Amino acid sequence: MSGPRDCAVIVLSDRAAAGTRPDGCIPVVREVLGPAFNLCAERVIADEPAQLQAALIGFADAGVPLVLTSGGTGLGPRDRTPQATAAVLDYEVPGIAEAMRGASLGAVPTAMLSRAVAGVRDRTLIVNLPGSPKAVRETLGTILPALPHALALLASDVVDG
Repeated sequence: MSGPRDCAVIVLSDRAAAGTRPDGCIPVVREVLGPAFNLCAERVIADEPAQLQAALIGFADAGVPLVLTSGGTGLGPRDRTPQATAAVLDYEVPGIAEAMRGASLGAVPTAMLSRAVAGVRDRTLIVNLPGSPKAVRETLGTILPALPHALALLASDVVDG
């Protein structure tokens, strides 16, 4: 496939959704993905599982090949992104979440508390990123080299692996 691939980004933050705090993650996603990806949709929503599930299903049904979420992956009482994501997946891709946690663990011991998941719905790859701009930069940078191949596989663009 030539040209940039579409990507949607969903930030989960009660405060950013209410307008009491600016979101700093979408600009970092845009920067890290660079020209290889076209951010076709950017949403900031509250930490509400039903809202997230509706957005994930909508993007997958629309054929967006990559959906990134940011936030809601910790141990807090409103951190429900992993459960909401897992509920709409056809299957998980655990190596992506493991790579993100592994890359962060040396610098931030609390990275082991991340419950982020990654997986596929139809032909859409969905990845939960952390909620801080610094952690988004680090984890997205870690998985970025694998994303083009993963998306090509999902699009059936790879004939022999």
